[in-house]
Amino acid sequence: MAFGIKKRELIAWKQKIDRGEIAFLTHYWLDDRFPASKTVTKVGCNDLDRLAEWGKNYGLKREWIHIRRDGYSHFDLIGDRQKDILKKEGLSDHIWGS
Repeated sequence: MAFGIKKRELIAWKQKIDRGEIAFLTHYWLDDRFPASKTVTKVGCNDLDRLAEWGKNYGLKREWIHIRRDGYSHFDLIGDRQKDILKKEGLSDHIWGS
């Protein structure tokens, strides 16, 4: 279950994706499969080759991209990998709580 997303944040994320940029959106999230994780970061781009290449730099596999028909395909980052990638990307403002 996703929550804590402001409409303007979602719009800005989609606009970046539409421009072919790598875009980050972090929000609160609960999933029984990942009880230790309270947030997820969605990293998207409308250029799947560019997104896959970006992910490859962090050990993410192309097949892990959540392909969406609406054009907002993305990686889901959670847990330690999420925090590590956000730190490396200089996005400490996307790291919330523990």
